Amino acid sequence: MSLYITSLNSGSNGNCYYIGNDTDAILVDAGISCRETEKRMARLGLSMSKVRAIFVSHEHTDHIRGIPVMARKHQLPVYITASTMQHGGLEIHETLVRRFTAFEPVVIGDLQITAFPKFHDAIEPHSFIVSANGINIGVFTDIGVACDQLVHHFKQCHAAFLEANYDEVMLEQGRYPYFLKNRIRGGHGHLSNTQALELFRAHRPEYMSHLLLAHLSKDNNNPELVHQLFTQEGTTTEIVVASRYAETGVYHISAVNV
Repeated sequence: MSLYITSLNSGSNGNCYYIGNDTDAILVDAGISCRETEKRMARLGLSMSKVRAIFVSHEHTDHIRGIPVMARKHQLPVYITASTMQHGGLEIHETLVRRFTAFEPVVIGDLQITAFPKFHDAIEPHSFIVSANGINIGVFTDIGVACDQLVHHFKQCHAAFLEANYDEVMLEQGRYPYFLKNRIRGGHGHLSNTQALELFRAHRPEYMSHLLLAHLSKDNNNPELVHQLFTQEGTTTEIVVASRYAETGVYHISAVNV
């Protein structure tokens, strides 16, 4: 049985990632409107009726903007830490709020979702591994540094959403004020193209079939540049650059090559 993944949007204007199988699915973050999420899923032939929950990585607006309406309309449980809930100012009915703890799997149908902490300038940020039938999908964005936990989980992924936020030269020469440049590259901000490439080059498992490069900066990166940077590695992994304006295709991930 395959897992199906897509990026419904990826960037500072909103983030939402879909992972599921034939019967159950989850969203990691919901930073675009409920209506836009529904439209993009419909274009891909995906049904909201299969979505069982929303998992929240952290409280920044581009990851939570669509959650209150989506949770209420579709009666979706929202898995979120207490601190993230408080700092995000989310208004979600208490019957829909669920808690998760790092390293303790949450089981939803055949899906197993495990969170682990990451370095980002949020109150209690987490990355996620979604597993089913021996297949592992990683959601690794908004990361200041490739820590040991990220390396450990990346090595096990059949596919992953991986942040490649900025090109170092473009950031340095760009219009951002100095304090913001330092926030982005300071270890609790975002992962650069080079940092993402180093992780991919050193720790990609041979069976990783797809890598979706995510959360690209509008001002400090270029999709063509990033795609070329990774494809020139000459691996069998399909490289996809997730857009900040539209959904990607739906990719079927299996464990047949393990």
